[in-house]
Amino acid sequence: MTDNVYNREDILEKYREAGRILKIVRTEAADMVRIGNSLLEVAEFVEKKTIELGGRPAFPCNISRNQEAAHATPKAGDKDVFAKDIVKLDIGVHVDGYIADSAVTVDLSGNSDLVKASEEALAAAIDLMKPGVSTGEVGAAIEESIRSYGLSPIMNLSGHGLSQYEAHDDPSVPNKRVEGGVVLKEGDVLAIEPFATNGTGLVHDGSWSEIFSIIKKKPVRMPAVRNVLKQAEEYRELPFAKRWLDSDKLEFSLIQLEKAGVFHSYPVLIESAGGLVSQAEHTVIITRDGCEVTTK
Repeated sequence: MTDNVYNREDILEKYREAGRILKIVRTEAADMVRIGNSLLEVAEFVEKKTIELGGRPAFPCNISRNQEAAHATPKAGDKDVFAKDIVKLDIGVHVDGYIADSAVTVDLSGNSDLVKASEEALAAAIDLMKPGVSTGEVGAAIEESIRSYGLSPIMNLSGHGLSQYEAHDDPSVPNKRVEGGVVLKEGDVLAIEPFATNGTGLVHDGSWSEIFSIIKKKPVRMPAVRNVLKQAEEYRELPFAKRWLDSDKLEFSLIQLEKAGVFHSYPVLIESAGGLVSQAEHTVIITRDGCEVTTK
């Protein structure tokens, strides 16, 4: 985690600016999530609007539907359109590497209680956020809130710390009751993201990935593979979409880079019983006596 950002007004302002940009983009993008509209158009709007407003995408726009919990983003040339889906719109914005991360569920399927469950769990978690509180206590509040709806939290997903160019840092913030946990301190920056489901409360990796990140830098020999790696280096350690890369040997290059341990892929995460999933997420900075929500 970063040092206490409240000792650095310049860093604090970058976190806040990322949050301001994200709020605008999230509101406009959520209005575009309508039956018959294109998933790819929404994702490209999010990413282009973020840049227009002075930020950069911290990761590809995630548009996960129904039993998909996370890591779904459209393919290049994707023709998919929204149907009677429950849609998770997960957006990340950074300013000089300082990240805002937020998600909203748009219900096109008539499952309003599922949406309320994750939203109210997020509110309960934020109410607890202050120095001295443990992440275990936060997880317990999330689980209790979701179960009050007769639903389950997704127990193998969690919130996470945020630091410069690191979208998933310590500490982990569980979505279930755990013993102990990490004690929060002033200056911690975290993304809190409850997931609620009418399934079993577990996710597993799907069979496809459209999102990657660089995890280790090493030389590669083949020119086509080297070209793909050079394009990806623009995003540093942050995740990027396959559709952001341009190569006539893209699939081959991605396979080679993953085999070499240079790239890590993020498979789409699927609810294990096929249950519907909702998500709500905000970014918070722990203050002396509470927290500041940068994305609300």
